[in-house]
Amino acid sequence: MYGSEKDIKHNLFLFVFDGIVFQPAMTFISITAVIPLFLEKLGASTIQIAMAVSITFICNFAAQPFFGSIASRSRKMHRTFGNILLLQRIIFLAFVLSMPLFSGNNAVLIWMFLFFWGVFNIFVGSNNVFYTPLLLKLLPPNKRGMIRGIGLAAGSALGVVAASLIPVILRRFVFPYNYVVIFSLGLVFLFLNTIQYYLIREHEDVVKRVPMGIIQYLKGIPESIRENERFRTMILTCIFLVVANSLLSYYTLYAIRVFQATETHIAVLAALAVLSAAAGDIGFGAIIDHRGPGTTSIIAAGLVMSAGILALATNSLPLLFAAWVLANLGSSAYNMSATLLLGDVSPHTKLPLYVGVHSIITLALSSLVLLLLAPALENIGFKLLFMVVLACGTLSLVINLFVLQKHLVKRT
Repeated sequence: MYGSEKDIKHNLFLFVFDGIVFQPAMTFISITAVIPLFLEKLGASTIQIAMAVSITFICNFAAQPFFGSIASRSRKMHRTFGNILLLQRIIFLAFVLSMPLFSGNNAVLIWMFLFFWGVFNIFVGSNNVFYTPLLLKLLPPNKRGMIRGIGLAAGSALGVVAASLIPVILRRFVFPYNYVVIFSLGLVFLFLNTIQYYLIREHEDVVKRVPMGIIQYLKGIPESIRENERFRTMILTCIFLVVANSLLSYYTLYAIRVFQATETHIAVLAALAVLSAAAGDIGFGAIIDHRGPGTTSIIAAGLVMSAGILALATNSLPLLFAAWVLANLGSSAYNMSATLLLGDVSPHTKLPLYVGVHSIITLALSSLVLLLLAPALENIGFKLLFMVVLACGTLSLVINLFVLQKHLVKRT
């Protein structure tokens, strides 16, 4: 079902390699740390910074039907996915290399970044609908957690090195060449990540996927929600966690605006994020292999709730760092469990559809909350941010414990 033993080992190595190169890439191109600092340097408003974060989600979910349709019809998903990723990264590299040409006009550079960041994230819409079916198709259930977690943890170790380089690069090079170097380093790792997908050994589907055009895919969205109670419950649980995770960028903005965090502090935040991810990926991977993704989703909600409580109860930068660690651990737990939960509650013949629907709903609501919260933070203050985080963690935990877990037990 998962290919020969030799192919499983080969693909397992590539999925581990994926984590090793992806983590440092997204440390250099971090929407929660580096990009808010970059936009703040350009003099962007809170709303423009919120736009950068919300674009991450809006473009992602808007592209889901298009890429989901392609995934459902692709005979060699790994090769199609590799081509998509290659194009994404070439386009963003073209923008990064052109940044010095527009450095004399901050307003123009802000809007150029927002445009190309949007294009970049349109392609991100392909990630879940290709990655999740490939993972579930090629790796046995007992090898999806711990081993992948080790790869992600190794990548996080490289991410710590990347984070330590950020303040050095920012001081050594003048603006905007310092950010050209930082973003280019991130793209080097992303190009390595692209090569991996061309090397995957993919066998024919045991159960054929249902091929869908875009119109058929769109029609399947309400049907998937209406017909699958387990799927509906999982989405409801995940909505609040995705919203809470999407607010991580505001922690950085809070540190800058309220505590006058320096570039060194931002590098510490980036390092703490990748260290939290490293610990979480190994720990939660082991829990998934032994107890299943449902248990890890409960832990994710508890960690998010704890981050909200700690951030509300404190007024110091060190304790904000502690809340940041808890929030990032919650994000790691969610990311490790959500993909595998989708495999548990979705029919495999329509997996690209169900993965896309999950992303569309959770990311659309996250984008809405981000955009609504930006002006509210300007007028009310950042305590509102952590009240929202606390509410999200609490609601997700309650739904998870009293509704979702019953559905998972029934299915078993």
